[in-house]
This record gives sequence, C-alpha cells and structure tokens, in this order.
Amino acid sequence: MASIKDVAAEAGVSVATVSRVLNDHPSVSDDARTRVLAAVETLGYRPNAVARSLRTDQTRTLGLVISDVLNPYFTELARSVEEEARSLGYSVIIGNADERPDLQDHHIRTLLDRRIDGLLVSPTDGGSPLILDAARGGTPMVFVDRWIPGVDVPVVRADGRAAVRDLVAHLHALGHRRLAIIAGPAATTTGSERVEAFRAALAEYGLSLPDAYTGQGDFQAESGRRVTEGFLDLPEPPEVVFAADNLMALGALDAVRARGLRVPDDLALAAFDDIPWFVHTDPPVTAIAQPTGELGRAAVRALVDRIEGRPPQSVTLAARLVARRSCGEPAPQETPGAEGFPAPAEPSPATNRSQT
Repeated sequence: MASIKDVAAEAGVSVATVSRVLNDHPSVSDDARTRVLAAVETLGYRPNAVARSLRTDQTRTLGLVISDVLNPYFTELARSVEEEARSLGYSVIIGNADERPDLQDHHIRTLLDRRIDGLLVSPTDGGSPLILDAARGGTPMVFVDRWIPGVDVPVVRADGRAAVRDLVAHLHALGHRRLAIIAGPAATTTGSERVEAFRAALAEYGLSLPDAYTGQGDFQAESGRRVTEGFLDLPEPPEVVFAADNLMALGALDAVRARGLRVPDDLALAAFDDIPWFVHTDPPVTAIAQPTGELGRAAVRALVDRIEGRPPQSVTLAARLVARRSCGEPAPQETPGAEGFPAPAEPSPATNRSQT
C-alpha cells in the first residue's frame, strides 16, 4: 500500500503539499496539484486511508472489524464498543470477517475508503499485509481480543492463562485425568495461547496432552462437532473436552447428544468464552468468562485517545472460571442474576497497562 510519503516522493513535493492537494486547499500551484494527482493515480494511493494527523477533516466515525458476528462473545463486544463510542461522540461501522482473512481485508479496505477516523480490529490471522500497511502508515488502530505480535498497535485483551490453570485444577480436583482440547486456529493469538496455557496447566499436575487429545478447530460450531466425534471414536476417549471457544463447545455438545450420550456422565465439557446460553443448557456449562463489556469500552477509549492526540494504552484484563455442572460438579457454583442469567462479574481490574 502506497503511503503519503511515496506520493510526495513521486511528485517531487513535500508531504504537506500532498496533504493540501488531497484536501483541496487553495494555496497550491496548478503544477504541483497536477503532479500530485498524477502520482496518486500512478501509485494507486487512497486518500484519507492513512494517518489521521495528516487530515484536516473528521468523520467522527470508527470502524470495527470483528471475527464472527454470530459468536455471542463478539456480539456483546460490538455492543459495548458502539455504546462507548456513542458516549464519546463517535459512530461505529461494523464489518464481520466470518473468520476469513479475505473478508477481514475487504472490510478494512472499505472502512479506510470511507474515511473513518480510527479502526478497531480483532485479527483473523497474523499476516494481513493490509493491516500491517495501515498500521505502519499511521492509521489510528487498536487490536481488541486478538492481536498481531510485533506490530506497534495498542492491544486490549483478556489474559486467560490464570483462568485456564484454575479450570485444570478444578477438573483435577473432580478426579479427571484424561483431558482433551478443541483448539482454535493456530494463526490467531487466542488460538495458540489457549492451547499453550492448557498444556502448561496440565504439566503442573503431571498430566500430558497427547496428540490424539488435541483437535484442530476453527472457532466455528461445526469444527467442535467434528473434533468431538473424533475424540469419541478413540479406543480410550478423554474424560473431559475443553473447547477453546463457545461455538466449538456448542458443536461438541451436539456431537455428544447425537450419539445418545450425556454430559457429564459420558463426557465432561468445559468452554472458553462464557455466554448467557450456557446457564440454560442441561447441564449448565462450566466456562471461562471474559470481561467482554469492559474490553469493548477500554478499546474505544484507547482508540479515541490515539485519534485525539493523547498517548494510548494497551490494557490486559483477567478472565475468570465460572464452575457449573458440565464437568461432574456436585452442585451449582453460581448465583443466578436477573432474568435467569448468571450474575455479572464486577469489571476485572487491569492486570497490566503498558504505554504504547
């Protein structure tokens, strides 16, 4: 992706002159204007898709590209983003990547062309050239939930490693020793991090994670169903399946029931990313809950800080274990809240805030 500096070099003018031409400022000679517009055409440069500081106009609009709008976690995240942005005087345009890098880049390209003031992204993979070019070109951006290592962009996320350790300790105390995982895509930070956290927690109890007990999913329900069917076909199936997101957990639950089996009698089930539905399933599902609303609000605040010239911060919040009855627990471990949903957790304090 060509930058405004590339246009300036091609036209033989300053970056400030390019900015004035793109914003139709009158104090530019006809010759300079002609050269800049020719350079824009030659390089395929998209005006207003780079640093906000080089623009003289604002749209008061933020872009949000989420991984899967059908995932209740991202639905709740999007709602909190929209509410916080509105309170700060911004509107939000949402793009659904559907866990596809090509759709992700399509939405990002469209949002940049719409002259948004800043961009919130939950990357579907770690190698999108478009994201990298936009970040390096100065587009105000914040990664939320997932991130791309090595890219100098603030990250707002939950750290689930302690909660995964709590889950494994919980399962061990219940007498479970054969534990399996349905992993998310290794190309995502959340996919790889949750597997490593699970493996490390098992090792603390002298337990291993055999290849046969590691199934590759894609954060979609069908992959959870497929992987669980494979686990059930093993000569020695696992006692517990830990799904690394809620949709894969629902797929796992479908696979168990399709065979006439029951959770937790025949196979225990736990999930990362708690959702309201889990308290209404039979049995209610043990899950790791993220402070989703606070993540969305913190991400918007970080992005608006960046847009308005204040130093943005990366924010890491803590996830927590919510024990119910899908792993053989003897009794419910939580108090229902309003309308039968779990009582909401108090917003977790930030466990790490680093200046970026």
